[in-house]
Amino acid sequence: VLTLPLQAHHAMEKMEEFVYKVWEGRWRVIPYDVLPDWLKDNDYLLHGHRPPMPSFRACFKSIFRIHTETGNIWTHLLGFVLFLCLGILTMLRPNMYFMAPLQEKVVFGMFFLGAVLCLSFSWLFHTVYCHSEKVSRTFSKLDYSGIALLIMGSFVPWLYYSFYCSPQPRLIYLSIVCVLGISAIIVAQWDRFATPKHRQTRAG
Repeated sequence: VLTLPLQAHHAMEKMEEFVYKVWEGRWRVIPYDVLPDWLKDNDYLLHGHRPPMPSFRACFKSIFRIHTETGNIWTHLLGFVLFLCLGILTMLRPNMYFMAPLQEKVVFGMFFLGAVLCLSFSWLFHTVYCHSEKVSRTFSKLDYSGIALLIMGSFVPWLYYSFYCSPQPRLIYLSIVCVLGISAIIVAQWDRFATPKHRQTRAG
């Protein structure tokens, strides 16, 4: 019978071996039922999950492998690059293309800023989601905050041009959108909100 210190030593050796394999990229996808509870967010995806990877290097290397987060990572990463480029091009356009250059560039800048933040937070979250429970929850909060920022930013151009000649209603609607968006960001910071139990609530 193994003594407790010897069992602990063997467990530590196995953990070191696992971390080494993950670090070297020699890991395999695993089924849903063997995931730790903090990674069980979607019970409809039964196969193809990454194991816990307590290494940021391993997490970022995993974007070149096929698993349940590959699509989320690459669509949001490419979207981030696209909107970043479009935003820069819009800001660099000559003033002759705008009726009110300063105001309109600020309006479009708010939209592109929201899109860039949302997509950057999103691809980072889906990349490091399997690092650890603490990292997963932190980036989950950023992910949902980014969604709220994108919604707020998307309303700015629409309200600006829809109420172009009515500044007072525009200000009222914009204030309502900002209050609701900030409220959503505050709720997203609650640890309970990020648990698998409230997945349907987060999905709306």
